Amino acid sequence: MAEQKFSGDDLLRGSGNVFRDLGCADPDEEQAKAILAAEIIKALDSARLTVEAARVRTGIAAADLLQIRQANLERFTAEQLDSLLKRLGSGEKS
Repeated sequence: MAEQKFSGDDLLRGSGNVFRDLGCADPDEEQAKAILAAEIIKALDSARLTVEAARVRTGIAAADLLQIRQANLERFTAEQLDSLLKRLGSGEKS
């Protein structure tokens, strides 16, 4: 197979939102959810919270916390994720 070469004219600049570039229905919401989920995971990791300890601290079901860790965010809104982040004690209003 021959190596394919690209020139600068072949490259497209992204929009800055991968969800928009992929054609998602609500790209701004999806990007906000992804950013909030990453902050939640960072907060859980930095506090070294187990899923059970995080469940006790936040009142969120362990299964939901696992879904967030796996970036399965379909069932969550950005507002729900923001609320969870605040309950973890890390995060400003996004």
